[in-house]
Amino acid sequence: MIPMAAQARSQLNLPQGVTEISNRVYDLHMTIFYICCVIGLVVFGAMFWSMIRHRKSKGRKPATFHENVKVEILWTVVPFLILIGMAIPATSTLIAMEDTSEAELTVLVTGSQWKWHYRYLDSDVEYFSLLATQREQIENKFDKGENYLLEVDRPLVIPTDRKVRFLVTSDDVIHSWWVPDFAVKKDANPGFINEAWTKVDEPGIYRGQCAELCGKDHGFMPVVVIAKEPAEFDAWIAEQEQIAQREKEEEQRLLAMSMDMDELMELGERVYLGSCAACHQANGEGIPGVFPALKGSPMALNDMEGHINIVVNGKSGTSMQAFGNQLSLRELAAVITYERNAWGNDTGETVQAADVNAFINE
Repeated sequence: MIPMAAQARSQLNLPQGVTEISNRVYDLHMTIFYICCVIGLVVFGAMFWSMIRHRKSKGRKPATFHENVKVEILWTVVPFLILIGMAIPATSTLIAMEDTSEAELTVLVTGSQWKWHYRYLDSDVEYFSLLATQREQIENKFDKGENYLLEVDRPLVIPTDRKVRFLVTSDDVIHSWWVPDFAVKKDANPGFINEAWTKVDEPGIYRGQCAELCGKDHGFMPVVVIAKEPAEFDAWIAEQEQIAQREKEEEQRLLAMSMDMDELMELGERVYLGSCAACHQANGEGIPGVFPALKGSPMALNDMEGHINIVVNGKSGTSMQAFGNQLSLRELAAVITYERNAWGNDTGETVQAADVNAFINE
């Protein structure tokens, strides 16, 4: 359930948020806003009063003095004092926003086109978080849901009442991890690590998105954070560690097993539609001049090693990202097999998990 603070937000103002910092930011914003309102009222009031009282039609004669030292000192000192008064709470808030010391949990947040990767540095848990909005909603075939383009398959989970530090970076271009209810907005720059933090007061679901124009599907890169009570979070992280361990053991077991063509094509289609179709299109024809077609491409028809390489390692300088750390070995094998046999490619060749593993480790 979304907390009342998040529900009651105004579309014409900042959200008040659910953290101490977000409340300080909101209070600072409102304080500066009211100061600006008073300044505007005084300045425009004096201006309109002067225009009305001293208009030419009333026979007023303009003053002949050239300057007034007292007035000039006054209109220099007063704004200076106002700025100092505004700077003190602003500086205090900015210092608090940047103070990531004494964190109880650290999460590495990595942006890539167009998904987020979360790694809990204090645990053996990491996963990707991808847009979960149905493609049919995006294409206007279905009605749009309540959280259209703001829903993911695996949200970030953090505890309440604990200081959580975020280390934010990127695999490719500049992204920006933004959750308004936390007052956290931090750029994810490739080759750099930026820091941010939050301490959530209330359990709930909090939504944000990438706030940087990071490419064609920029609008399809949401952020969803679930804040759980500390005991519930501890149980969740322990469960995720067990799941991760079982998945590693299962992957090792499956390396020795081969999948037939039907199994590879079925799994490969699911992976392709979830990870590849946004660029190369569901029909494999790509977007001319932007994303290359896979249907009938020389690589998909002839160069198996090159095909495995580009899916696993991506291609530098292009939008083709590396999927080697995003998909399991079976998923990699299946999607490559699918691309080599769908849309009339029909090479009849299969790629197994063991083949991909051998390529990675050679």
